[in-house]
Amino acid sequence: MAFKKDLEQKFIENGFTDFKWINPEKIIVSYWVRMKCIFGCSEYGRNASCPPNTFSVPECEKFFREYKEAAIFHFKKKVEEPEDRFAWTKEINMELLKLEKEVFLSGYVKVFLLFMASCEICQDCTKEREVCKYPKLSRPTPEGMAVDVYSTVRQLNYPIEVIKDYSEVMNRYAFLMIE
Repeated sequence: MAFKKDLEQKFIENGFTDFKWINPEKIIVSYWVRMKCIFGCSEYGRNASCPPNTFSVPECEKFFREYKEAAIFHFKKKVEEPEDRFAWTKEINMELLKLEKEVFLSGYVKVFLLFMASCEICQDCTKEREVCKYPKLSRPTPEGMAVDVYSTVRQLNYPIEVIKDYSEVMNRYAFLMIE
């Protein structure tokens, strides 16, 4: 698995040291996640990279099955103010986009990133994928692709719990899909 060693070196060189490999067949896609998007997330219909601007649940499942490898990146943070999480998330997602590009330029043409949180590239989202200001940069989240992040990352013994308030440490995850 020499390609993994090469990629791991790129991850580390870009400052991403907390990651684990997962077979995409073990990424759990569930309808309940989409229901939570529709009936529980303030970003639903308000973000060009979130449902309903993503694939149907069966199409999401099919997307993941086209890959042979994936890396899951773990990020943890405790914020002073709940709003502070947006700047932190945007900064990391932008760095992950640079990594995605580097991996692509290394010959992994199918590489695709799933942000660790909703796309925050623009202050005011256009809300529609067709008129997104940065269509080459915006990405869906794993949840936006119907991934049960809780069950998926627990398979790797990563920590994840529902936080009751922002005085607790957040555990966030980004997925890098690779050939």
